[in-house]
Amino acid sequence: MVAPFGILVTVLTAEGSTPREAGATLEVTEAGQRGTIGGGRLEFDAIDLARHMLKSGAVRETRSIALGPRIGQCCGGRVELLFERVTEALAERKARDAEAARAAQASVYLFGAGHTGSALAAALAPLPLQTTLIDSRAHALAAVPETIRTIAAAMPESLVAAAPPGSAFVVMTHDHALDFLIAAAALERRDAAYVGMIGSATKRARFGSYLGELGRKADLARLTLPLGGSALRDKRPAVIAALTAAELCTCLLSYHQKTLPVRLADAPL
Repeated sequence: MVAPFGILVTVLTAEGSTPREAGATLEVTEAGQRGTIGGGRLEFDAIDLARHMLKSGAVRETRSIALGPRIGQCCGGRVELLFERVTEALAERKARDAEAARAAQASVYLFGAGHTGSALAAALAPLPLQTTLIDSRAHALAAVPETIRTIAAAMPESLVAAAPPGSAFVVMTHDHALDFLIAAAALERRDAAYVGMIGSATKRARFGSYLGELGRKADLARLTLPLGGSALRDKRPAVIAALTAAELCTCLLSYHQKTLPVRLADAPL
């Protein structure tokens, strides 16, 4: 929700090379700011103008700004900015927009709230994704960021079928047999954007044998293992989480841009 009595700065248009895309927002109040339209001199000047509007009582202004040497930026593009004083009606509209943006965000189903699962949940928490952390142990879900939905499920694999199209499934439970059940169920979803499982080359080979017994060995090609790529072999949970979060963003952005009329929007103000 946009705080009342502030100025909302919105990028209306973005042409050429610009630090942010159309739709990016920055909220400016007397005490501070939240969000970003790209930083640098562009944002510095926008904050200055917004503060002048707060003092003068101005309600609405627009600015067309070339991102060149005159303002000390070398992007080379041009942006049009809208400055609006926040009213109750605007705040309500922005709240509805934020809710719609959340509903359109790609879904990540993270199975397992152990050390690495919890680290990945923390890494995903500030990102524009709908992340659900699932574990059969309710106590393991007690301390997670408030933006992460949690589900305690005795049979976690049963939740895969209800996930929306284009979801990502990340499997890292405390039990290899359970990992196999969940990953196999996720690979049955031909509309899954991503299926990943934590583990080693040996675990991948064993899972391949498991799929072979099910007559589905070809599905192994759709499995991401190791998570986060193989360029950096670091097994610390926080590092695996950072690499996997980056991998998920890249995969989900690419998948949804190709298949769904959805952009991963800014986190709500």
